[in-house]
Amino acid sequence: MSKLYIVPTPIGNLEDMTFRAIKVLKEVDLILAEDTRTSSKLLKHFEIGTQMHSHHMHNEHQTVEHTVQKLKNGQTIALISDAGTPAISDPGFLLTRACVENDIPVECLPGATAFVPALINSGLPNDKFVFEGFLPDKKGRQTRFLALADETRTMILYVSPHKLIKTLAEFETYFGKERLVSVSRELSKLHEETVRGSVEEVLKHFETKPPKGEIVVIVAGKQKEKKNKNE
Repeated sequence: MSKLYIVPTPIGNLEDMTFRAIKVLKEVDLILAEDTRTSSKLLKHFEIGTQMHSHHMHNEHQTVEHTVQKLKNGQTIALISDAGTPAISDPGFLLTRACVENDIPVECLPGATAFVPALINSGLPNDKFVFEGFLPDKKGRQTRFLALADETRTMILYVSPHKLIKTLAEFETYFGKERLVSVSRELSKLHEETVRGSVEEVLKHFETKPPKGEIVVIVAGKQKEKKNKNE
């Protein structure tokens, strides 16, 4: 029976690949990969010989209809991204939505995603949180920061290394230099690191030690003002 499998892949350490993910990738008719060059190394490591096609942010609008037709014809297809869980700041949403609209079964396997370990490692409240992913580069960036300034839940952002210092400086402007943050980089890899502290402290750290690698930033939410007992 046709089905779309959403298959998470390791964010760094290949030992995080699940037995089930390997089994599914070996058994499906086709694998859609964000970057076939990157994914070919993963498939080779786990001796997966399934045919692979490209499916990324620049072509997904054009390939969704064709993929849905393959599924309607009875094929089973797995979607993977370069690392982590597809559709989390990666291609996947459009295809998943199209499958749901066409009554094609969709099954997402549990597995690696960068923001969960970063959130837990931060030591910041994780009972309620909001995932922001990548902030807009230019248009809408200030508007987004103004909206987040009053957010009381813990916030999760993905930040590229060359924009981290700029982003932390913006935190000082919109959140205040005392707001607590946690920056995790290279999660599950050899040089994994988490730096915690106030915005001011963490900014000073990375100004003297330029950041490298994949980065997840966790920001404490705005503290609710305590009500006066006489009110």
